[in-house]
Amino acid sequence: MLDYLEIRKAHAAGESIRSIAGRLGHCQKSVSRAIKSQTGEPLPYARTKPVGYPKLGAFVAIIDQILRDDESAPKKQRHHAKRIYERLQAEHGYSGSYYPVRRYIASLRQGDRETFMRIDHVPGRRMEFDFGQVWVDYPHGRQKTDVLSGVWTYSNCPFLIALPNQRAESILEGMKSAFEFFACVPREVWWDNPKAVATEILRGRDRTLNPAYASLASHYRFDPLFCMPAKGQEKSDVEQSVFALERRACTPVPKADDRTDLNRQLLAFSLAERERTVAHQTRTIGQNFELEKAAAMSLPMHPFDACIRRIGLVDKYQTVMFETNRYSVPHTAAFAKVTLKAYVDRVAIVHRGQVVAEHRRGYGRHESFIDPVHFVAALLRKPAWLTHVPALRDWELPASFEHLRQSFKQCHGPRTGERHYIRVLQLLMRHPMARLDRVIGMLIHRPTITAEQITQLVERVASGDDNPSIDLNQQNETVRRVQVPMPDLRQFDRLLYATSFEGEESDECNTPGPADTFAAASSQNPSPADDAERVCQAQP
Repeated sequence: MLDYLEIRKAHAAGESIRSIAGRLGHCQKSVSRAIKSQTGEPLPYARTKPVGYPKLGAFVAIIDQILRDDESAPKKQRHHAKRIYERLQAEHGYSGSYYPVRRYIASLRQGDRETFMRIDHVPGRRMEFDFGQVWVDYPHGRQKTDVLSGVWTYSNCPFLIALPNQRAESILEGMKSAFEFFACVPREVWWDNPKAVATEILRGRDRTLNPAYASLASHYRFDPLFCMPAKGQEKSDVEQSVFALERRACTPVPKADDRTDLNRQLLAFSLAERERTVAHQTRTIGQNFELEKAAAMSLPMHPFDACIRRIGLVDKYQTVMFETNRYSVPHTAAFAKVTLKAYVDRVAIVHRGQVVAEHRRGYGRHESFIDPVHFVAALLRKPAWLTHVPALRDWELPASFEHLRQSFKQCHGPRTGERHYIRVLQLLMRHPMARLDRVIGMLIHRPTITAEQITQLVERVASGDDNPSIDLNQQNETVRRVQVPMPDLRQFDRLLYATSFEGEESDECNTPGPADTFAAASSQNPSPADDAERVCQAQP
């Protein structure tokens, strides 16, 4: 460039081309080119013929054929430059270096590379979701855990929650928790194309929504949108959030007691991110999120029921199947159609509009979840179940129940005592275990105890009586004060005497005596009949 400057200045001053070339050491042709330049700058170097490949030239056709074959191969099983170089060496005797192979392949792929443009999102409009997987050290060992990440595209405000899996019910629970955490709802929610969200990919961006996800979108009123297949860059914000989860939130490998403890750590990280400032921004993430929140939609008035629903038929064993696992129901729902509501951590069974059973959610195969309380209603007809049915035989009850069972057998005999015990177990259908355990502890010290006493006392405790045992003692004292008089045998003597002289006139027979008084008291008149104690006192 400096030579061009000197040449053009000298020529402008009237110096000849020959003189300039001799003085500056350039040929006259170069000096003429500098003088005739329209821009005053030297032109860049341009090749007049393609680059040659002295050693690679004989193998170019082989490389082209490999790349053509890759067009029909699976995307993750195509050749990269290093693999092509290795094949050329092993199969075709290529002796050159790797770099000409890489340059040649890059020149072919240059026109196929995709270009992008930065998108400017408006506040409160768009939110993106995706799953990431991280390793976590639990007390039982290191385990891979699924974490749902949600992020607002304008402010980059994140939310992270660990879930048991990536199924539909987990997505519902995670997104519900995210909306409640942010206290607002975006107008658009973007996903990839997981089966738990979109069951079928149609033309363009049209999708067949999973019914459970469609219910969530209808409840929160957002527009469910999706990336094109294999175009994860269309939701780059959540992809960066997953990267932050792996590299910052979970590096080093976090230690947690359980998933609840891990979620506390992830929530603390999400809140701490609001203090960070994103590159090329002047406001923090938290400040930008306030703009998001002001423009977003408000939460619905009623919370969302984050579950998937299935219809099931209860069998003769009082169980209903859901995903190869069986869950018990009370006897009142036997042989009936019920609705199963599967949440992340539990399964609720609904019959005639009421939840009749709840169980822990099982993610194994061919498991049984049996609640023994569901079977106590039939124990009076089938008391042998207590001994022969595993669910009842292995029922883990408080120690007071076994003590009560032995006391019943000692006081009332094996059979009658067992029935008293069954009647106490049936109270669990209406009262919690802790309340019944408390009542049994209040009465177990008595020398004689019956199921009726336990029933009366547990009802008083359920009604809120502060000192039910005293009232029960008072009632027992009242019962003990009721005295039944011994029968007056003279009435029978009077009757025998009157019968022996039947047909004879006697003053004694015509004179009203105690027998007449007893007959009057035994009439159908309800006034004396309802008061047995008053009648007994009226007798001489």
